[in-house]
Amino acid sequence: MKTFKMTLLATSIAVLAGCNSSDDSDDNKVSIAPKDEASLAWYQNSAAEVTTAESVAQAIDNAKGSAKNIILFVGDGMGVSTVTAGRILEGQQQGMTGEENMLSFDDFPFSGLSKTYNTNQQTPDSAGTMTAMMSGVKSKAGVIGVSEDVVRADCVSSQGTELATALELAEIAGKSTGIVSTARITHATPAATYAKSPERNWEDDGDMPQAAKDAGCLDIADQLIQFEDLLEARVNGGADSTYIDGIDVVMGGGRRSFLPNDASANSLDAVSTIEGDRTDGRNLITEWQTKYPTGSYIMDQAGFDAIDPTATTKVLGLFNESHMHYEADRANDGQGEPSLSEMTSKAIDVLDNNENGFFLMVESGRIDHGHHAGSAYNALTDTVEFANAVKAAVEGTDPEDTLIIVTADHSHVFTIAGYPTRGNPILGKVVTNDSNGEPLSEPALAADDMPYTTLAYTNGMGFHDLGNETDADAVYSEVIVSGRADISAVNTESTGFHQEALVPMSSETHAGEDVGIYAVGPGAQLITGTNEQNIIFHVMNHAGNLLEQAENRL
Repeated sequence: MKTFKMTLLATSIAVLAGCNSSDDSDDNKVSIAPKDEASLAWYQNSAAEVTTAESVAQAIDNAKGSAKNIILFVGDGMGVSTVTAGRILEGQQQGMTGEENMLSFDDFPFSGLSKTYNTNQQTPDSAGTMTAMMSGVKSKAGVIGVSEDVVRADCVSSQGTELATALELAEIAGKSTGIVSTARITHATPAATYAKSPERNWEDDGDMPQAAKDAGCLDIADQLIQFEDLLEARVNGGADSTYIDGIDVVMGGGRRSFLPNDASANSLDAVSTIEGDRTDGRNLITEWQTKYPTGSYIMDQAGFDAIDPTATTKVLGLFNESHMHYEADRANDGQGEPSLSEMTSKAIDVLDNNENGFFLMVESGRIDHGHHAGSAYNALTDTVEFANAVKAAVEGTDPEDTLIIVTADHSHVFTIAGYPTRGNPILGKVVTNDSNGEPLSEPALAADDMPYTTLAYTNGMGFHDLGNETDADAVYSEVIVSGRADISAVNTESTGFHQEALVPMSSETHAGEDVGIYAVGPGAQLITGTNEQNIIFHVMNHAGNLLEQAENRL
């Protein structure tokens, strides 16, 4: 293990392994981090929170190494209010009043809360939060796969601060590995599974300053394509390792970061005149095809449908120039693109050919984007599809050997307010009850004598009525609207309605409250109570015995 340079996990895993007893000594207690805590050790040692309680000691012993497969689902921006509203919407789509409905992961037997702050921000970003979940170490906003010791966007400061991830440990351990996202595959959340960067925005070399390139930093897309070689270099100095064979399934958006800035490299459904953003002249897609000649590169629904999971070992699917479409807008993709649930099922079918098991991360990235655009419709319809993907994973795996964790990286300033009657359309105007508990015939009025919706945002671009528009991002071509609007004659349930916001901003922001964690399968019992977000890694590592298996391979 001495040649394994990503050793920042060692202390935290040792703590986890050493707390399986019922010893209640001071050595097993975790202190509260002071406000100005800047020590990596505190976040490493917080792994002990998984195991110190005497009441769960036996469960922990039983959980270690019991998960052959691990699937981490991340609903980007899926705070508790989003889960609640998504649950109601799905129920109402099925003819129920909605409140009694349960999303697929609501039925999971174990759940808890996750504290999402970054080490330098009370309200976090996705780079820092996903780094915590994937590495077991909290870090600052805007950085990926490196500790908080880095200066953001400073390449030199990041060297030597790299963190090992659960996906990398699974790869070393001989498991199959996969990443699925509806966002760009180089975006912060998916990137944190495989990349090391002091700047989340360095998605391709065109995004990087020359000084960073000269100092030896690689853009995120390049790191994905070179993942196998880079990991081998980290663990054994570059010697070939048959047990490290690269990420087996990669599906999402973001083709532009893999293609040269040359119109001749454009894909069939390119939106831009020149699709590629790379300035180094490289075509990373063809480089991947050369490296994995038996692999399958796909970019549309037809290519996706043609994948035979029983005969496919490597898949690279890049279905859009930038992010994939919102679920509500997916039919407008020029060449067609698969849904999140379809990608999840296909990924599992490919990965489970490995008798050693697999690690898979699935992100619904566009929940977050819908909220940023102030569109509850898009955020919630993507939440419902996310729940469908979780259901597909449950149905496609064995609960005896597969740990499934569902969580969010952070929440949004998204509210459910007023006193709407039971079964009132969750996307509708607030209609209250009369003294007998029966719904009134007209919407309730605020103090300004105008109706208001159940769902709203604390900040953002504010009210917009874009009619039947299904792409939430269309709002960014509009002006910011501050203050209240008279929505008496507006259909607030339409696909193009954007909720009112209190504070005018160019984009709605994240929020800082805790988010839910839901778990099923071996090791799921470790998800309970209120946790530091980095505990999610330690649970996955413990249940899958990832580090020990990786060490044995090395």
